[in-house]
Amino acid sequence: MQGRKVALAGALATFLVLTAAWPASAQREQGWAVRESLTNPDVPLYNTAKQKLLDGGQVFTYTIARLDTEFYCEVAPHYDFIFFEMQHSKMSWAVVEAMIAACPGVGVPMVRLPDVLEGSIQKATDIGALGVIGPTINTAEQAMALADLARFPPEGRRSAGLSQAARVWRGTGQNYRQTINDNMLVVAQIETPIGVENAYHIARVSGIDVLWASNGDLGNFSGLSPTSPEWHAMFDKVKEGALRAGKFVGSTSAAYANTGPNGRPDAADWRFFYGGPSMDGFQPQRR
Repeated sequence: MQGRKVALAGALATFLVLTAAWPASAQREQGWAVRESLTNPDVPLYNTAKQKLLDGGQVFTYTIARLDTEFYCEVAPHYDFIFFEMQHSKMSWAVVEAMIAACPGVGVPMVRLPDVLEGSIQKATDIGALGVIGPTINTAEQAMALADLARFPPEGRRSAGLSQAARVWRGTGQNYRQTINDNMLVVAQIETPIGVENAYHIARVSGIDVLWASNGDLGNFSGLSPTSPEWHAMFDKVKEGALRAGKFVGSTSAAYANTGPNGRPDAADWRFFYGGPSMDGFQPQRR
């Protein structure tokens, strides 16, 4: 009997070691924690980009970095989401507000914030963005501020104020205040080696939905070559941190979605991209 107990204990220990070593994606489907965070998981989201992620798809974007209302309304229906660039552009919040208001309920407007201050997150959500991207997230504390300020209580601490957001999305037939927390997509952009080191802790923050690895700035801040093993190790760590925490992972290079001889063997794991194809083959005429 004693020998059997020892054998069982040894087998259990081996199982636990092997289980811990399995990739997170092999244990539970990507985004399981995002799905579990939904208040009404059976109600389809009007944030169709987030819904597509939950359904196992990859999402791509088109970037808007200057005022062109007609062009925005033209391209918005054809891409998974529209990336309003507020970190590196000279656009004002009033400009982005006007574009979103020009074609309410069309597409999925998301904003890359200039910072993760309350004023910036409040403005982005008030004008009707369905997602916010926090740049250069290095710590769980920064991620917590981003996630909390993007959602209303009780899940977060977004302030209620007079804004156009509810008007923009009233065509969904759903109450904005009661449904926006589920529809909000919160993305933490990992751009430095510090952020890479803390990737799992950032991903574990409640309300963070996506870790987004920045191909450009990870090279900029690390000094590593994209061909080096150390470079690839950074992206592997971001991916494993996101998957282990039950969140989605993306890259600022749409090439990470490529399969085939010149693609990545883990292309299916990467879900959220900067650039890439439209949903329907639409080719915008750049202005």
